[in-house]
Amino acid sequence: MNIAKKTRNIGHIVEGKAKERTGRALGNKSLQRRGRAEQAMGKMKQAVEKGRESFKH
Repeated sequence: MNIAKKTRNIGHIVEGKAKERTGRALGNKSLQRRGRAEQAMGKMKQAVEKGRESFKH
């Protein structure tokens, strides 16, 4: 897996966690949902990259 893509995907996951926790602390449901969505996007992209890598070998 390309290290740049992996780093970007992990960044989405971390940023999503931060948004979710901030939303929870502030009582902002919208921010919590956006954080969860961003985490899911990062995890999905990470899984796609792992799948691509397995087909290369």
